[in-house]
Amino acid sequence: MTPHLVPDLLGAGDAAPRIAAVGVADFADVPRTAGAHVTTLDWRPPAGGDPDLGWKLAELTGHEAVEAANRTAVERLLAVRPVWRDVRTARDVLPVLDDRATGERVLLHAGPPVDWADMCGPMRAGVIGAALLEGWADTPEQAQHLADSGVLRFEPCHHHEAVGPMGGVTSPSMPVLVVEDPATGRRAYANLNEGAGRCLRYGALGDDVMDRLRWMADVLAPALRAVLADRPDGVDLRSVVAQALQMGDECHSRNTAASALLLRELAAPLARVQHGPEVLEFLAENHYWFLNFSMAAAKLATSAAHGVAHSTLVTAFARNGVEVGIRVSGLGDAWFTAPAAEVRGLYFAGYGPEDANPDIGDSAITETNGLGGFALAAAPAITGFVGGTVQEALRTSRDMARITLARHEAYRLPALGGIGSPVGIDVRAVLDTGIEPVVTTGIAHREPGIGQIGAGLAHAPLECFRKALEAFAVPETPDDFAALRA
Repeated sequence: MTPHLVPDLLGAGDAAPRIAAVGVADFADVPRTAGAHVTTLDWRPPAGGDPDLGWKLAELTGHEAVEAANRTAVERLLAVRPVWRDVRTARDVLPVLDDRATGERVLLHAGPPVDWADMCGPMRAGVIGAALLEGWADTPEQAQHLADSGVLRFEPCHHHEAVGPMGGVTSPSMPVLVVEDPATGRRAYANLNEGAGRCLRYGALGDDVMDRLRWMADVLAPALRAVLADRPDGVDLRSVVAQALQMGDECHSRNTAASALLLRELAAPLARVQHGPEVLEFLAENHYWFLNFSMAAAKLATSAAHGVAHSTLVTAFARNGVEVGIRVSGLGDAWFTAPAAEVRGLYFAGYGPEDANPDIGDSAITETNGLGGFALAAAPAITGFVGGTVQEALRTSRDMARITLARHEAYRLPALGGIGSPVGIDVRAVLDTGIEPVVTTGIAHREPGIGQIGAGLAHAPLECFRKALEAFAVPETPDDFAALRA
C-alpha cells in the first residue's frame, strides 16, 4: 500500500475511516454504525468453503495440461460455422426416433435424463401432446396410460445431438432443423418454434396447439425445405447472430432482430412456393422464430468442444424442470445435476411465482455458447420482459466474463465497446468466484395444459459444478500431457 494513503484510510484527523468489508455482509455493520465509510466486496470462499475441493481447485488452476486442453476446446468451439441446411422429419435424421426400424415409441425431452414418474407438469403435457400427434392415443387419458404402462421410452435430446426449448419434447413425425458445420460435416438438430402463447413446449394442450403442430409438419416444413433446395450454401447462422447482437438481441429470450433477418433471407423465395403467403404470415408474427436456430447452432459448436481430455469447459447446460444438469468436455457423457432453480422474473396478468414451474429447457445451450444471459449487454430492451435494469444487464455480461475462458470473435457486444461476448464456461472459474451462470428464460405454469405465464432469469446451481469438480482427476504425470499434445 502506498504509505501516504494509509492515514487517509485510517481516517487521519477528523476524517472517517474507509474500510473494505469482505465476506459476511453483517461484518460491515459495526464499523458503518460507528461512522466509517464501508465498501462491501462480493467475495466468498472458493469451492463453497470445502477445503478438499478448494485444494483440488488450486491444483487445477494454472495446470499446464488443463490450460492446454481448454485452449483446444475453445478453439474447436469457435471454429464451428453453423449453416442451416435442411428441414427434415425427425425419424429420418434421428435414428432413435425411427419407429419404423426400431418398433419402439421413443420421445426426446429437454435436460438431463428423467423418468415419466418424475417429470414436471409441462413436460408431461408435452408427452401427452406428442402421443396424440403421433396417433398413439386418441385422448389425453389414453396417452397418459401409455406413459404409465411403460410403452413410451424417453431420452434426452442432448444424447442425440438435438435440443428443444422448454419441455423439448420431440416425436418421430415432427419436423426438425438440420444445422451443419461444412468443414467437419458435424450436424445438430432442433424442432421448429411454435411462436408465442399456447405452445406444446410450454405444456399447453388443446385443439389449437395440435392444429398448429400439424400445420407445421404439413405446410411449414415442406415450404422451408423447398426454399432451401434452391440454396446450396444454406443460410449462415453465425452471420445472422452476429448482426442480431448489434440490433438488440441476445438470441435466447429476445430474437426479434434475428427472426427478421432470417425472414428477409427467406421472403422472396417463400413467396414463390406453395402456401408461401400463409408461411410468411406465420413467420412475420413469430418473434421467437430464430430461437431454435440459435439453439441448434450453439449445440453444434459446444459438441465440437466436447471430449477433450482434461478440459474443464462446460459443453452442455440444460434443465428438465426437476433438475439442472451440466456436461464437461473432459468428463465424458456424465451429467452433474442439482435441483432445478426458481425463475426470478415478470409474470403475465393473473399469475405469480406460486404458479411457476422450476427452470426448464435445453435453451441454456445458447448461454453455453456465449449468448442469452452472457450477451445480456447487447439487449437492454429485454429488461422490460425478464425484469431488471439496463445497468444490471451490463453488469451481468461483465460478471459472466469472470467465469469464461474466452471472448467470442464474431459475437460482439456494442454496449461494452464492441468486445466479444464471454464464451466457454469454466468449471474452475465458477467455483473460484462463486458466480453462477445466468440464463434468460420463459416461465411455464407448473400444471400441465396451461403454458407460458412469464419470463425471467435463472442460474445454474453451484452444486452442479461442485459435483463436476469432484469427478475431475488432476493430471499427474508427464505422460498425460504428452498424450494431450499428441
